[in-house]
Amino acid sequence: MNHIHAGVMQLSQANHQVSPPEIHIPRQYNAAADLLMRHRNRSAKPAYIEAQSGKQLTYLQLNDQAHRFAQGILHMGLQAEDRVLLCMHDGLHWPVAFLGCILAGVVPVAVNTLLTSQDYLYMLQDSRAQALLVSAPLCPVFEPVISQLNHPLKIISDKTNTDLGYTNIDDLIKQHEPLPGAAPTLADDVCFWLYSSGSTGSPKGTVHLHSHLIHTAELYGRGVLGVREDDVVFSAAKLFFAYGLGNALSFPLTVGATTVLLGSRPTPADVFHVLQSHQPTVFYGVPTLFAGLLAHAPRPAASQMNLRVCTSAGEALPAEIGHKWQAEYGVEILDGIGSTEMLHIFLSNHPGRVRYGSTGHPVPGYRLRLVNDEGTECADGELGELQISGPSAALMYWHNREKTKHTFAGEWTRSGDKYSRDADGYYTYGGRSDDMLKVGGIYVSPFEVEASLMTHIAVLEAAVVGQADEEGLVKPKAYVVLKPNHAATESELQAHVKGQLAPYKYPRWISFLSELPKTATGKIQRFKLRA
Repeated sequence: MNHIHAGVMQLSQANHQVSPPEIHIPRQYNAAADLLMRHRNRSAKPAYIEAQSGKQLTYLQLNDQAHRFAQGILHMGLQAEDRVLLCMHDGLHWPVAFLGCILAGVVPVAVNTLLTSQDYLYMLQDSRAQALLVSAPLCPVFEPVISQLNHPLKIISDKTNTDLGYTNIDDLIKQHEPLPGAAPTLADDVCFWLYSSGSTGSPKGTVHLHSHLIHTAELYGRGVLGVREDDVVFSAAKLFFAYGLGNALSFPLTVGATTVLLGSRPTPADVFHVLQSHQPTVFYGVPTLFAGLLAHAPRPAASQMNLRVCTSAGEALPAEIGHKWQAEYGVEILDGIGSTEMLHIFLSNHPGRVRYGSTGHPVPGYRLRLVNDEGTECADGELGELQISGPSAALMYWHNREKTKHTFAGEWTRSGDKYSRDADGYYTYGGRSDDMLKVGGIYVSPFEVEASLMTHIAVLEAAVVGQADEEGLVKPKAYVVLKPNHAATESELQAHVKGQLAPYKYPRWISFLSELPKTATGKIQRFKLRA
């Protein structure tokens, strides 16, 4: 492969004096080079800190190791546009490997670390990955399936003392000189994939371009959050999620901030420990985690932390949680919605304009519309499907022409989410298109019923699905998790909802659970509750 010299690589440029920001991306463009080359004045500054080990990676080290990694994988025989499955816990190796692949013109496919062997077999076969990047604790999940592949697989890991022919990632980095530049990729070349989990069916390989990372970083990271060089950022969402990838990689690397990485599951105790010990100024969470943090005892006071802004995504943030968090910690939670398909948040509450219970206004640079069942745009107050037009929409789903055509309809990307918009331009979530309930011929939003249940003092979490009654008519059923040391009866919670919502919306049945089934991002898996 011919590589251009780093000195002639052009970076993207953004003008934030106008709204939406004007972003210029040259035709010849490598996303990793752009994110790494802008930090020549920050060489000694920590780019990444591991929360548990305390190990750091400066901007100079990140640049050096990513270029060494790039050279190493090219030396192993990987070629332009080859796919590499990246299944690693959040730590210093993750950004090095991800950016190193992109520098080399190789396509990293970042995947969830919580899946089964069969899931990984599907992804390896579907992507035709030529190599696997895997953390040592995850190797046993992969080892049963590697022999089932119909093509050879190069394996890179931090695992040592193995007879399975793994290449040690630290040795790979140390043994190679840095790649002198970057692959001559174009802004519209394929850069990386993410697998969209979906609630049912096989995961979909979502294909993103080199231009997408910087678009989300400039439009939402800088444009809405105002992420800046002196920030320390911490994301509870892991790097393999679209949400986490922006939070902990493209956003901080665009401005030269420092990122704290937590390799383990973000429990309330561990999250509070990070918020106290590392003093992040920007915290990215999900509704379930914010609820868990507020229920955690004992918990630190606001004065023990250094937060200036928090975000929430993954599912709609109940208003009660937003109000309680802001009252206790003096910091707004900017609830927003993004997707794997759009790469990050395109609709969000904005600083100083937060309206809890809503998802706010469009992120400048994205256009939104609401479409009803007849295919026409909705009036204010009318519930419809949210569709998005913006510069970070995925190219396609790999090997899935039908779903690609259904989701990516010309310039509009279908979200599958129901929303309404009020006269002030605020958007309010109305549930997933496939989760909406029709009760007595009237749409009922599961989220609306869940939000009502959440206002009860005893309720920690709630999920609502449809269930047929003895006459085969669909009615709301609620699954509820109570707070520790609190009690409530079915009839008490039903009366509570009836006091807040139209009578037909109350849950006809309530089951009490110790926990709700969730995805790794914290989204409630309603399909499991419907089963």
